[in-house]
Amino acid sequence: MLQAVTQENLAEYEAFLRQSPKGHFLQSHEWAAVKSSWKWEGLLVRDEAGAIVGGLSVLIRRVPGTPYTLMYGARGPVCDPHDRKTLEELTEGARELAKKHSAYALRLDPDIRSDDTEFIDIMKSLGYRHQPGDKDFNGVQPCYVFRLDVKDKTEDELLAAFHQKTRYNLRLSARKGVTVRLCGEEMLPDFARLMAETGSRDGFIVRGEDYFRTLLHALGSEARLYMAFWEGKPIAGTLAIHFGNKVWYLYGASSNEHRNVMPNYQLQWEMIRWALETKSEIYDFRGVTGDLTPENPLYGLYLFKKGFGGELTEFCGEFTMVYNKAAEAIIDKGLGAVRQMRHKLATIKNKK
Repeated sequence: MLQAVTQENLAEYEAFLRQSPKGHFLQSHEWAAVKSSWKWEGLLVRDEAGAIVGGLSVLIRRVPGTPYTLMYGARGPVCDPHDRKTLEELTEGARELAKKHSAYALRLDPDIRSDDTEFIDIMKSLGYRHQPGDKDFNGVQPCYVFRLDVKDKTEDELLAAFHQKTRYNLRLSARKGVTVRLCGEEMLPDFARLMAETGSRDGFIVRGEDYFRTLLHALGSEARLYMAFWEGKPIAGTLAIHFGNKVWYLYGASSNEHRNVMPNYQLQWEMIRWALETKSEIYDFRGVTGDLTPENPLYGLYLFKKGFGGELTEFCGEFTMVYNKAAEAIIDKGLGAVRQMRHKLATIKNKK
């Protein structure tokens, strides 16, 4: 019932991901093309009738200076979260991949809510170590996101559910002359410049122009670059992805200037409209803080996304299957130090 994903069944596997309620672009083979420095392996499980009922794709990268690799299944596995048999088969398949690639551990951060205790208990019983999500952004993927239910909704219904201030700022942006356009890669230099400006302002690591170009090429029509203009000048931009029943707001950037014309409200609205256009069920605003105190520096981001009427969603966190405990103890300590150093260097670079 367990199979490796090959060229022969890849299209079938991708179709399964797109029709599954838990399907995610981070589990797709297309996303692997974005992460070209990692190897990709996929697993699928079929039922007795031959239909695919579960899948897991992992990215695999060697740890420098060691004979070991780390396997990472972003937002996997994809299956009925309470189907123990399928989860068990995917776990055993991953164990075989670990032997093949000398992996010391497998890490997963499923698209499963934190209150799904049945799923969490199944994963623990299969040998995974569970780490609840961080309230901020210290995990690979955010633990807290805002999600807007757009299934069978109209534009008027969604607008009516927005916070009054959000509707006001959306109209204000249009009155001040901001326009939003769907753009191609010719606008990537401006988007990358705005991303660097945003990273410097807000203190986070940013991707470069080449990365965004690779993303647009790999995802094709399922990725969109929106840019906001004021008086003919690009002042903000966003990158969105449509996959299966969802549209995700993946990256956003804005200039330090002209923030008073509220371009980000129009950008969000255009991405939400794309979700309606594609008959999606969910528009995902991606990460927000789980610390909802007004003193938190990220509280403003939370209020901005909350204004569009979505639901704060907390995921269940990370699961780790350790295959070599001694290697994990040494490697994780070193990787933690490297991540801290990279963050410090990126912060210094952004401020220059």
